[in-house]
Amino acid sequence: MSARARATSQGSLEEPDDEVVPYSDDETDDELQSEDDLDRSEDQLPEPETIPAPAAGEEYCNQPQFKKKVFLCIKKSKYSGNAIKTYKYNAFTFLPLNLFEQFKRVANLYFLCLLILQIIPQISTLPWYTTLVPLVLVLGITAIKDLVDDLARHRMDKEINNRRCDVLLNGRFEKTRWMNLQVGDVVRLKKNDFIPADILLLSSSNPNSLCYVETAELDGETNLKFKMGLKVTDERLQEENQLARFNALIVCEEPNNRLDKFVGTMIWDAQSYPLDLDNMLLRGCKIRNTDECHGLVIFAGNDTKIMRNGGKTRFKRTLIDKLMNYMVYTIFVLLVLLCAGLAIGHTYWYESIGSKAWYLYDGLNYSSSYRGFLSFWGYIIILNTMVPISLYVSVEVIRLGQSKFINWDLQMYYADKDTPAKARTTTLNEQLGQIEYIFSDKTGTLTQNIMAFKKCTIRGRTYGETNHQPYHFLVSCIRSKKDPQVLEFFKLLSLCHTVMVEQKENELVYQAASPDEGALVTAARNFGFVFLSRTQDTITIMELDHEETYEVLALLDFNSDRKRMSIILRFPDGRIRLYCKGADTVIYQRLDANSKNKETTQEALDIFANETLRTLCLCYKDISQAEYDAWSQKHQAASVSMGNREEALDVLYEEIEKNLLLIGATAIEDKLQDGVPETIAKLAKADIKIWVLTGDKKETAENIGFSCQLLTDDMKIHYGEDVNVQLRNRQTQRRNDPQGRNKKLKEPFFTEPGKNALVITGGWLNEILYEKKKKRRRLRLKKLRKRHTNSSSATDSSQPVDDWEKEKRQEDFVDMACECSAVICCRVTPKQKANVVSLVKRCKKAVTLSIGDGANDVNMIKTADIGVGISGQEGMQAVMSSDYAFAQFRYLERLLLVHGRWSYIRMCKFLRYFFYKNFAFTLVHFWFSFFNGFSSQTAYEDWFITLYNVCYSSLPVLLVGLLDQDVNDKLSLRFPKLYLPGQQGSLFNYKNFFISLFHGIFTSLMIFFIPYGAFLQTMGQDGEAPSDYQSFAVVAASSLIITVNLQISLNTSYWTFVNCFAVLGSIAIYFGVMFDIHSAGIHVIFPTTFTFTGAASNALRQPYLWLTIILTVGTCLLPVICIQFLYQTIYPSVGDKRNRKKKPTFQRGGRSRRSAYAFSHSRGYADLIASGRSIRQRPHAISENEPFWNQLISFTFTSPTCR
Repeated sequence: MSARARATSQGSLEEPDDEVVPYSDDETDDELQSEDDLDRSEDQLPEPETIPAPAAGEEYCNQPQFKKKVFLCIKKSKYSGNAIKTYKYNAFTFLPLNLFEQFKRVANLYFLCLLILQIIPQISTLPWYTTLVPLVLVLGITAIKDLVDDLARHRMDKEINNRRCDVLLNGRFEKTRWMNLQVGDVVRLKKNDFIPADILLLSSSNPNSLCYVETAELDGETNLKFKMGLKVTDERLQEENQLARFNALIVCEEPNNRLDKFVGTMIWDAQSYPLDLDNMLLRGCKIRNTDECHGLVIFAGNDTKIMRNGGKTRFKRTLIDKLMNYMVYTIFVLLVLLCAGLAIGHTYWYESIGSKAWYLYDGLNYSSSYRGFLSFWGYIIILNTMVPISLYVSVEVIRLGQSKFINWDLQMYYADKDTPAKARTTTLNEQLGQIEYIFSDKTGTLTQNIMAFKKCTIRGRTYGETNHQPYHFLVSCIRSKKDPQVLEFFKLLSLCHTVMVEQKENELVYQAASPDEGALVTAARNFGFVFLSRTQDTITIMELDHEETYEVLALLDFNSDRKRMSIILRFPDGRIRLYCKGADTVIYQRLDANSKNKETTQEALDIFANETLRTLCLCYKDISQAEYDAWSQKHQAASVSMGNREEALDVLYEEIEKNLLLIGATAIEDKLQDGVPETIAKLAKADIKIWVLTGDKKETAENIGFSCQLLTDDMKIHYGEDVNVQLRNRQTQRRNDPQGRNKKLKEPFFTEPGKNALVITGGWLNEILYEKKKKRRRLRLKKLRKRHTNSSSATDSSQPVDDWEKEKRQEDFVDMACECSAVICCRVTPKQKANVVSLVKRCKKAVTLSIGDGANDVNMIKTADIGVGISGQEGMQAVMSSDYAFAQFRYLERLLLVHGRWSYIRMCKFLRYFFYKNFAFTLVHFWFSFFNGFSSQTAYEDWFITLYNVCYSSLPVLLVGLLDQDVNDKLSLRFPKLYLPGQQGSLFNYKNFFISLFHGIFTSLMIFFIPYGAFLQTMGQDGEAPSDYQSFAVVAASSLIITVNLQISLNTSYWTFVNCFAVLGSIAIYFGVMFDIHSAGIHVIFPTTFTFTGAASNALRQPYLWLTIILTVGTCLLPVICIQFLYQTIYPSVGDKRNRKKKPTFQRGGRSRRSAYAFSHSRGYADLIASGRSIRQRPHAISENEPFWNQLISFTFTSPTCR
């Protein structure tokens, strides 16, 4: 029975095996079948489509059968050309396409409609430029950014398309641009050349057509990988004239985005040869350590795998983004309601007053209802600033700045590998301050992923450090050659692998696909079995004092389903032997019944796992020539199959990998990274729950949990069996309750006091989650004829009976897991990791973060709200798929508790103030309408309306969004409880929105009615009454500008010179611009545009009006100051209550315990620009036993930068 069948055939009839890793279910989108396909019988499963890639060149490609219809009778080749085009615009399409894309945003489209309304004379209440100037500014900034990005893409495309390579034309190689390459061309590549297309390797200058490539641009990995041509092409296609006569036919898969898979067959001289990824040179890679190679273009241009992977990733949006959009919609609804009310008011006013006043006659015989209709649109124009046009641009500027601060933070810089932190997105920074769940990989994320061979067990005897046979005993045993099993053990390690070797400065350098393999081959070398070289069909090693070459008959490679790899070798004496290494769970299922030392080896494996060591079992099997010949024929047929090739090969691998004889097992150490326990403890204090999702066995994962203090001795650990019983009980309780489907059960799962932890395996997750793709799994297993015949008909009352019960069962599991202080999921596949993350997001509506370092973590990273990649030992695939990247897990603490928390607080403060200042500005028009007959008259001068959001009030709030901090970075790390407001979303929600609304209403009331009252009966120094409309507009505008800029000053917690300059500078800019546009000189030049001639100088030379401005500003700000004071005295927070208590006396030299984290970093060369460390006193010693809020208040008052 296959491993895949065994892992999933358990169904609901028996409990899953904790040690078995469920098979991977990571299909790409183009591999997923529709529901209709699932209902087909096994005999009707569709074969994959094929695409022939002829070697006869352009003439063959242009034959009718290889053309497709484009439009009507116009046809073109079905093969893509090699020219690439990643740019979006050209000189003709930039303006229309860019504007089209920008106007797809609702806010931009809204203001465009307003601009159109302002052109209509009957309803135009504001000049067109009041909307045009801000709209053009917003559109222009975005268009310039898009243009710069697209010009860079143009340059890159031109540079790539014009690269040159050698192409076989008319029997000889000639230089040709990449853009002119076509499917079927034969190309010649040299050392350090980039590969221009997806190419089938035919031959190379290296023995056996071996070719080394660097895949850094493809998957980010810098270690070299090897590719190998077919033996037949290596022998027959070395010379130019041989290549010119090459006339094979390639049948292969359709173009797709799978970087880890290629299936094809080469038909040449009536013979079929299997092709796989090892024969392919993919576009984007670079030729290394190979002087020359030849290849055949299979996929070109947009059909190549690297271009197919250039698709759009899922766009992630923050909670604040969604809330902000809902609030904009709310504002729009309020705007419509206000305008409708004012239009009704104008209708009644005109009916009762306006139509009867002869001096108001305008010569237009409109009815009162029609005038009300026009008034509605007029007020839509006037009050449009309630919907802030510059909000989205300002938010993007703030996010960009916050991302730069993360990139510049030297305390997140890893000097050992010269790796700084990197914010790979600019849209999620504030979400870092709201994380509730962290899902972490183990290997390479919590651990270093630097493998060291520590222990081994051979023939039931354990060798290694502490309480075992020492290594020098093992060395003497090898030298004496008395124990053949020991020699076989290390011979297996030196032969059964896919490691490549390079010669550098007379030293052997191993290139391994994984750190585990590198450690095992290195260990074999240290014990005298040195891997020297390999070719396509041989492998050479040095066995102690003599060199041996073995013929490689077959290589059964490792994958996430098999969890093992095997190699079939012909020994120099003619014997055929299979060597196999893999996970203990899959190896033990395939051992011969007479295999020795199974129990003692299993005991050693358990000991290794308890010591958090990674284990592999080693075994072998002798094969007769007849048995190999029969198997080889079936293997050859399966290798060239175009349909279900992988499944057919899996069946054959299962057939040969049985009745194995156990040799022993290896134990490899993977140490924890520095600072992991301290980081986990600190994040737990911030009420962030950490789940570890790993493919390791249960004992290893559990012991790592204890090592990193995720699990503690006072926790009660629950396993899959306990979880299943609890879920069954809850399901039975719901079924027995007549109202079970209509109410949610609130009882906790764990009623006993104390902490709980959950350790669950992938097999149990399959049982609990009951994925909806199980139908397809059953179909596949049936296709392989590995499913029990009675499993499909058997029923189990413990399983969900419908989708509702499945969903409730999943919710129950999440509720149970969330009651635990720690959760570890082990033996899980990459797909299950993503499913767990998705389940928590769906059931808890929580903000999630996934962190990992390998390709198996990519799915999880993309699924979470925020993905973090660790640039570790497993390449860069996780980093390339992530939103944030750094080198060590411990930096996650600073990313969340400092940058995330600051970003959240800054964004919330920015949005609250932004909405407030717009309400305060706009609603003055509303109050003014009650005194102008609801006639759509503006309360301000036109240019003030135009420049208010652009020049007069934008800079101070932008700086608050960029630089503000309530406490500095040290305090943020010292007191993790400060992180809680972000998780609760308490700093920006609809309550805060309506507080900003009412604050804006109050400010607008004061700004209108105080000057209005002051202007009722007024006499200036010159004997003239300054109570004209223009003077009133100047006073109201001046009061507003001073008020909103001083208001942001009250909201600023962290003052810098830049903040002070911005506040005072904004006020100064307002007065400077106002006096300019109210001057007589500009009125002479533009008499119809600038109509407030002399208004500012006339109004502001009156002391009475200055007193009015001061009174208005004071009346607006005084209640805010009083409310803040009252909240701290009458409704104090926890911190305020602690502040009232007597401050404890601190003694010098008092004993205090400090976290090791404080001493785990060296001081950087420079600090983050906004870190808050400027002129700081030496902090007093603070006891760990002192209450949190007292510590915070005391520490704050000793640090002048914390306000």
